[in-house]
Amino acid sequence: MIDVLVVDDDFRVVEINAAYVGKVPGFRVVARAHSAAQALATLERHRVDLVLLDHFLPDETGLSLVRRMRQLGHHTDVIMVTSASDVATVQAAMRHGALHYLVKPFTFAGLRTKLDAYATLRRTVDRAGEDGAEGTGQDQVDRIFGALRSAATAPGLPSGHSLPTAELIREVLHHADHPLSAHEVAGRTGLSRSTAQRYLRLLEQSGRLRLTLRYGETGRPEHRYAWAV
Repeated sequence: MIDVLVVDDDFRVVEINAAYVGKVPGFRVVARAHSAAQALATLERHRVDLVLLDHFLPDETGLSLVRRMRQLGHHTDVIMVTSASDVATVQAAMRHGALHYLVKPFTFAGLRTKLDAYATLRRTVDRAGEDGAEGTGQDQVDRIFGALRSAATAPGLPSGHSLPTAELIREVLHHADHPLSAHEVAGRTGLSRSTAQRYLRLLEQSGRLRLTLRYGETGRPEHRYAWAV
């Protein structure tokens, strides 16, 4: 489970955001805070993986809190959740290492997209650590930075599609030494063939996949897919 601290000076907003987080599989809210001081005290007492952080707090700004967190050795990941949308604040958040920036007001779907992308980033980093404990090759580094870019932008998917499923298919195709059919992708991912086909069509239409046709002696050609980016 990914443990989350929700920070906002508005008690009602904290509860709404906490309820949203609780609806996303793999995430749980372990604490709430209404000021920078409360947030910092929570980080001193509990292990937290992710902070959903408002910028406008009663005692200091969210960005100044992030600076203090880093100075004190707290490397907890941060997603800014705030109404501040000016360029200077957004740039400062990027420089201080915020992985996402979600502008209020937002929907549950908007927050879930960010959280799904963050979970994908964590899985990518964990896999890289397992594959090369003493160092990473360029391929692993590229995967980490690619996941980081996805986490920062968290592009939305059409209704009925999930980012973790798309990432699972990406991983399978990325590591395949030859183009795969929908049947082969389904077998390697554990997805149904119809689900695999639906995601493969979406990814091919977005330019992420290369589609080739393999012709047999009879019947329709077989569609085969390879990762293109």
